[in-house]
Amino acid sequence: MAQVPPGNLLLVGKVMRPHGLVGALRIFSYADSERSFLNAGSVFLKSVSGETHEYPVKAARPHKKTFLLVLDGLTSIDRAEAYRGAEIFIRRDSLVRKEDEYFWFELLGMQVYLDTGEHLGDVSQIIPTDSNDIYVVKKGTREILLPATYDVVHEIDPENRKMIVSGTEGLFDLNEV
Repeated sequence: MAQVPPGNLLLVGKVMRPHGLVGALRIFSYADSERSFLNAGSVFLKSVSGETHEYPVKAARPHKKTFLLVLDGLTSIDRAEAYRGAEIFIRRDSLVRKEDEYFWFELLGMQVYLDTGEHLGDVSQIIPTDSNDIYVVKKGTREILLPATYDVVHEIDPENRKMIVSGTEGLFDLNEV
């Protein structure tokens, strides 16, 4: 296996336990679909002991509220058991993004400015909801909750780590508690 610098890997899930007798893994995924694993081509499993091994992905599919991951080289329940609790990584460059889509790791820490130029703070957390994500923007002890909608977020500049938002009427009144 070629060495991959840790900064080029992205944490995308965690192994819960083996599934079945032939080495499949039941995983909790931080990605929204199995496409992330399939597009990656291979995953890196970092065991609880800290050892990391790369495995080609044979199959990935949803299973109840988790995913099942089948890897080339994991062919028995005993081999799969060694990865219980392991973290799952993929190469960052294997991610496929749609236009106007950003990954959470790109947004966290991004500086947020009003369209008037006022610095509101940095994205410290992202809260998923059924309709849209909520960006938690923190500056000192002040936190502002911003809906991740086109009405509020006008521009995202990942190269300069900058987000421009509008001061939609009433938005900041909701944040004053």
